[in-house]
Amino acid sequence: MVKFGYHASHEQFKPSHLLQYAQAAYRAGFERISSSDHFHPWSVQQAESGFAWSWLGAAMQATPLTFGVVCAPGQRYNPAIIAQASATLAQMFPQRFWLALGSGQALNEKITGERWPEKIERNVRLKECVDVIRALWDGNTVTHHGFVRVEEAKLYTRPEVPPLIIGAAITPETAEWVGGWADGLITISHPYTKLKEVVEAFKRGGGRNKPMYLKVQLSYAQDEETALRGAYEQWRTNIFQSPVLAELRSPQQFDAAAQFVKLEDMYEYVRISAEPQRHIEWLEEFVELGFEEIYLHNVNKEQQRFIEVFGEQVMPALVTARSTAYLA
Repeated sequence: MVKFGYHASHEQFKPSHLLQYAQAAYRAGFERISSSDHFHPWSVQQAESGFAWSWLGAAMQATPLTFGVVCAPGQRYNPAIIAQASATLAQMFPQRFWLALGSGQALNEKITGERWPEKIERNVRLKECVDVIRALWDGNTVTHHGFVRVEEAKLYTRPEVPPLIIGAAITPETAEWVGGWADGLITISHPYTKLKEVVEAFKRGGGRNKPMYLKVQLSYAQDEETALRGAYEQWRTNIFQSPVLAELRSPQQFDAAAQFVKLEDMYEYVRISAEPQRHIEWLEEFVELGFEEIYLHNVNKEQQRFIEVFGEQVMPALVTARSTAYLA
């Protein structure tokens, strides 16, 4: 059966508030938590960006849920550090943590002052990082000289069961590539046709029978106007195509690019509705595409109401519908 999770958006909320939301999500019936890992927010207006790895330890202690984080090793993080951080969480909280890896955005990674590579080079670097992380989890002493450098690194604290490495992909091309090396896929809620292309590409590249996770951008509020304006105010800087998202270098640049986004444009990129039934219908489509875990990101600021309503109405309806279909 599909599992529904709450997405903790560090760009939008203080870590202490996100901890409270994670606890509220657990009480409401959410079964998973996903976390972003940014150094900068997408917009000056979002105005937050706590350190995800500090927060994860606190949040995993505060609830019994499974957690995951999406990060980009290779520039801001040496892969040996990500191997150590994730191994520590997996040892403390056995089989409750997954690690998603992607090629990253300049917004976060360029803070090191190093050159921001082209996409093809970032992909090669990412695969090197994956190999280093897995080798360290296996107990090997690792020396690696490539796009990343590691010298005689060995992890002395390792979990009995290493975390899954989930490949983060937005485009079909990247999804097909990660299908060959990742333990699973995580992507975002594109329009249905494009999302289906991403799923098919992942399976074609070697991902058949591997788990697929989805982060759904939605906006739910007490009325349609509030939901629409909340999405526009908080998330219009994050609706651009992957090459733009990867290359802009500051929240100010994202704000400048988004000044041409119209209010009604948000409907194409975010599932916006004040009606729980409409969200149920959208989520049913995602379940039918084969996603085992679906993480719900309410992109506006009204988190408590969203958690309560989706816990009371949306997720139970989906579980009931899937159970009825299975029994039939």
